[in-house]
Amino acid sequence: MSAKQIFAILLTVLGIGGLIYTAMQLLDNNKDQFMTLTVVGILGLIFFSAGIKLLQSSRDV
Repeated sequence: MSAKQIFAILLTVLGIGGLIYTAMQLLDNNKDQFMTLTVVGILGLIFFSAGIKLLQSSRDV
């Protein structure tokens, strides 16, 4: 496994974690942290998509 693939997996896991955290906090109906949840959700989405794209591009042949 190359360093590029390890970094891609790390990005993907961080993205999934951010998206799950955002979803759990939204289900708690706490409207006080709307801006924080927006930022965490967007960063989670960016990390997840970047990790997936990096995994697809670094596939061993």
